[in-house]
Amino acid sequence: MPRGEPAPGAPKSFARRAATLFMATIAAVLTSTPLLTSCGDNHAEPAPKTEITLMRFFGSCDAKFGAVNDASQGVGECGIVTAMVNEFNATNTDGIRVKTQTAEWAPYYDQLTARLVAKDIPTVAVMHESALGDYVRRRLIEPLDASLPALGIDVNDFTDHARRGVTLNGQIYALPFDTWAWLWHINTTLMSQAGLMGADGKPRLPHSPDELLAMARQFKQRTGKPLFAWAIVKETAATNRTFQTLIAQQDTQLFSEDGRRIDMHQPQVVNALSLMQRLYTEGHVKPNLDYGAANQAFLNGEAGVVVVGTWTIDQFLREARKPESPLKGGYTVVPFPQLYQRPAVFADGHSWALFKGGAATPEQHAAALKLLQFIWQRSAEWARTGHLPVRRSVAQSEAFRALPFRENLTEITRTGASMPSSVPTQRAVELLIGEDVSNLLVSGKSIAEVQDDVEKQVNKALKKVRR
Repeated sequence: MPRGEPAPGAPKSFARRAATLFMATIAAVLTSTPLLTSCGDNHAEPAPKTEITLMRFFGSCDAKFGAVNDASQGVGECGIVTAMVNEFNATNTDGIRVKTQTAEWAPYYDQLTARLVAKDIPTVAVMHESALGDYVRRRLIEPLDASLPALGIDVNDFTDHARRGVTLNGQIYALPFDTWAWLWHINTTLMSQAGLMGADGKPRLPHSPDELLAMARQFKQRTGKPLFAWAIVKETAATNRTFQTLIAQQDTQLFSEDGRRIDMHQPQVVNALSLMQRLYTEGHVKPNLDYGAANQAFLNGEAGVVVVGTWTIDQFLREARKPESPLKGGYTVVPFPQLYQRPAVFADGHSWALFKGGAATPEQHAAALKLLQFIWQRSAEWARTGHLPVRRSVAQSEAFRALPFRENLTEITRTGASMPSSVPTQRAVELLIGEDVSNLLVSGKSIAEVQDDVEKQVNKALKKVRR
């Protein structure tokens, strides 16, 4: 299961409870340690001198990649990260063995918090950059500024988005791994049928809300299908990401400088909500889809565009190569088009953090840093997943640009927009915003009600977070 995708969702009441539980988990002491799975990226090394643990999601694929010791032979998120760790175990000359502990994505941060409280601390753990601040504020993560130069990791090689994502209070707290973002995945066969392909063979893209609505109407008239499939029911985080993209393109900040209040009563908010509401009520979004159904509708040729993240590129490419696929020879992908003042798209990223207490000895600490160095050196391999590189040198390389569609997507390393790092419990806030925006579309809730309810719920939640 791709890690950038929206969390498995829920009806209205559950989504709000889930967000509340997430914030409570971050702050509360949990008394049990959830079971984690040891995965195949643990190359069997006899009597290692130093053993460290690495906690991650990205799935488990031991049967296929457990014996693969070359990162270049990995396929997909799970395959590449598994082979990468196997390669480190097989090739490092310091007797280091990385023991991988694999957790499911949805409860990952609950499990991580429980382990920290129980003093069963992983040496290295994967983190969404949007979640990093919660652990930094609790002083649980080791800053890396002093360590990176000795590893040959130049922070000036970080892309703009990656550097923002791992920097809090002027210090770097994690090694960036990728940038993922919100994209338009396009069926060019249907776009051609709708008369929406340019003379250059590329799909025409809108440059304003009015142009988008005109294109959607033309698409529906000529194909009999909605232009869009995107997850709305159950997937409240997904709805939020579309909303956040439209806000960022209007060069607007929803949150106060200290990250403790949201302001939904701005004209830019009304602009974004009005556009989303109109697309839905006019029938330009296939209704009542969750995450899986939205992707499947796109694969079945039932909509021209699916709005989802970078992690599906590899899957959709494979489908487009199948002779029987409605996508056969007709798939492309672009950043979410610029409809307002500036190019921007919701983006987040994965990173690797060193937790305080995770290395019990100086040797384990040194081993953890060597693992980070190895991961940094394999950045180009991870970029094959569809996620964007965090190294400028990789993003500008001929090898990366030669990968399908990457030339189109590189701009996101500069234009990616996310919540300010000062906003705590960002993943819970995503759920709360997305829940009410989804209700605007599915339940007919008014824009004014959405504005009021989001402010009430989010500000209440942020007020409860310990400073």
